[in-house]
Amino acid sequence: ISLIVDESLATEGDTSKVLSYKIEGTGLVHESQPINKDPTAAEIILAKGETDELKYDNTTDNNLRYVGANPNNYVSFNNELWRIIGVFNNIDDGTGKKETRLKIIRNEPYSIGIAWDSNNIDDWTTSSLQKELNGSYLNSIQSSYKDMIGNTKWQLGGLNDYSTTKAFYDAERETNVYSGHATEWIGSIGLMYPSDYGYATSGSQTFSRENCLATSLGSFSRECYSNDWLYNSSYHQWTLTHHVWYSFSIFYVQSSGTLTFGQNVTWNGVSASPALYLSSNVKITGGAGSEGNPYTLSL
Repeated sequence: ISLIVDESLATEGDTSKVLSYKIEGTGLVHESQPINKDPTAAEIILAKGETDELKYDNTTDNNLRYVGANPNNYVSFNNELWRIIGVFNNIDDGTGKKETRLKIIRNEPYSIGIAWDSNNIDDWTTSSLQKELNGSYLNSIQSSYKDMIGNTKWQLGGLNDYSTTKAFYDAERETNVYSGHATEWIGSIGLMYPSDYGYATSGSQTFSRENCLATSLGSFSRECYSNDWLYNSSYHQWTLTHHVWYSFSIFYVQSSGTLTFGQNVTWNGVSASPALYLSSNVKITGGAGSEGNPYTLSL
């Protein structure tokens, strides 16, 4: 089944009655009449297909991600600017139910300098940053937006060295962790993964996206990180992923554009930007995705 958005049927600010479906079988194709259904936010983004600023990651989940230096992926959430990382498939809500959902990240960090874990242990389930983001910070989000946050099973697999974006993606979803650490966590707010950072690059005319994805994140070149909207030259950025050889080491993106791992999770010299998965029934109600006219959301 493929979803089709017919923009000719939409009126300004109204996305109802624009979603149709196509069922392909052996020699048969059936196209419905437009149905009276407001498409979800994930369906709206998926209907755009692959473009200059939207690329499939070709993982086993085949997620559709925003790429480039500054794509039109801005969204208003909690009356703040957030950005859509992409449309992710097979996201477990913690009960075993898997859905296709939007993943978003706050445009500005929650803090430009905060310890990942003041207890000097790199297990997200017990870390001080996790407790703060899912405690006082989550409680500060307005109720109408808090209702849009979907509970999520976050995978906590780690690596023992730098590697490519795809290798990080696979490892993040495996069970290789430091001895005794949890392999998953069910909750609301996490951080970006190293693979989120890697897949956000569009590459350049002289060094393609494919070349960037084949490069170790520890050796990301200017052609890769300068065309990656998750890169920020002003501060380092924590990720969710730990180094499996140490009980106190987390991978983070440096302001220089390369990934590294800090052997001190109590260091407050790294920023933290909250990331979360929206509920599958969240809808886009307006906006164009630009910084000046971000998408607006509702249930």
